[in-house]
Amino acid sequence: MKKLVAVSILNLVKSFGSLVAVNDVTLEVREGETYGLLGPNGAGKTTTIKCLMGLLDPDTGTTSVYGVDSLDNPIEVKRLVGYVPEEHQLYDSLTPRELFEFIASIRELPEERTNKRIKEMVKAFDFEKYYDSMIVTLSQGNKQKTMLISALLHAPKLLILDEPFVGLDVRTTRMVKDIIKIHVESGGSVLLSTHIMEVAQGLCDRVGIIDDGVLVAEGSLAELRSQAHEESATLEKLFLRLTEQEEEVQVGVDALREALSE
Repeated sequence: MKKLVAVSILNLVKSFGSLVAVNDVTLEVREGETYGLLGPNGAGKTTTIKCLMGLLDPDTGTTSVYGVDSLDNPIEVKRLVGYVPEEHQLYDSLTPRELFEFIASIRELPEERTNKRIKEMVKAFDFEKYYDSMIVTLSQGNKQKTMLISALLHAPKLLILDEPFVGLDVRTTRMVKDIIKIHVESGGSVLLSTHIMEVAQGLCDRVGIIDDGVLVAEGSLAELRSQAHEESATLEKLFLRLTEQEEEVQVGVDALREALSE
């Protein structure tokens, strides 16, 4: 049985003035898989995700979620997606409880089921003591937990996680990894952007590597190893090879070694 396409990005171009942030990117995320979107800082990952979410209009190309066009119907796309952006987008003057109740109201979620879901997630994240604190007073890690719970409230088909592990402690990091696995095992899909190569290697079925707005490589770990002619390389080594950063890293290491030995 052919799997559905959860995310389709076709010939996407997005520029800001003379800067071409995303340059003719084409990729898809299949139903029931975790797809890693990897790249150096400023490579175009977050811009790609924002176009997919309907938060930015592309110059050319199309993006869709389960066949719903992001530009034509961004509200329906948001209904299908649980999105954790790289930057915290929270109402600082609310408490997490008030925020979750507000989101449930806007999404018209059934009250009893949603309250049970919130209670279970708050307990799982060891978040009870921060539940009624104003968001402005929370640490970065607890704000990230708030974003994660908000994204999961409506049981979305697709999770889009842009650097979701920032600020999280070891326990919560492990929980987020398990959430990703459980979500996929249940038939959902995940689009994950992360700088942590070990996490991407352990979680992702396939990855796409973006550099300077261009998709320079895509595939499973085995396929990337074949492209780079490295039979047993880690994803980190493949990433540096395919983004042509190996030499830069070595130069930097040599300079540090010299500086620290003086």
